[in-house]
Amino acid sequence: MPHRLVIVRHGESSWNQENRFCGWFDADLSEKGAEEARRGAQAIKEAGMEFDICYTSVLKRAVRTLWYILDGIDQMWLPVVRTWRLNERHYGGLTGLNKAETAEKHGEEQVKIWRRSFDIPPPVMGEDHSYYKLISKDRRYKDLTQKELPSCESLKDTIARALPFWNEVIAPQILAGKRVMIAAHGNSLRGIVKHLDGMSDAAIMELNLPTGIPIVYELDDNLKPIKPMSFLGDEETVRKAMEAVAAQGKVKK
Repeated sequence: MPHRLVIVRHGESSWNQENRFCGWFDADLSEKGAEEARRGAQAIKEAGMEFDICYTSVLKRAVRTLWYILDGIDQMWLPVVRTWRLNERHYGGLTGLNKAETAEKHGEEQVKIWRRSFDIPPPVMGEDHSYYKLISKDRRYKDLTQKELPSCESLKDTIARALPFWNEVIAPQILAGKRVMIAAHGNSLRGIVKHLDGMSDAAIMELNLPTGIPIVYELDDNLKPIKPMSFLGDEETVRKAMEAVAAQGKVKK
């Protein structure tokens, strides 16, 4: 029997709704995001899936998405591991800025580089940034070393701190026969997808993961996909959700 892995990007957050760079800011789900998470739960329930252990970040939009799903599938008793290593990419100095307004100021191409390039980080978050203390001095990160606590991250940086957790913690659980669900963020999940599918740096730049729609992988004993990822959602809903993510960095007409 193949190993099954379910990953889900959190539902729309309040800052997604406002089209702001969120990163490590702890925005909560919007009403739409909560509904997306509930729909994701329903899709998993209809698929008859059961799990043994779940993983998420330390950011409430991902944690709460997982809560909605576990509640909806009546598996709230499952063990849940929260880790900063599955946090969203740290958007540094861009944190809090409106993406469309930033595109108007710096150009869509520059914003696409900041959002989607593999190894070019955004500007750093300095100590004078309005969210610096709120994020960098938060007690949930008090045990991180100076090297571990980022002031900004490229996708490459995000993968570099997420992938060891995958290799050392999650992968062994899957290989041991555990049924795993991960509720996390667009960029931390893109790192896992890139690893699983062996995607190039260029290909991962164009991948847009929809919010709130569970993605299913069937993996062999080497944790290689037996077939392409499948979405627990109808094709039109998935397409529209992906297009919405892709359009976030465009200038408003």
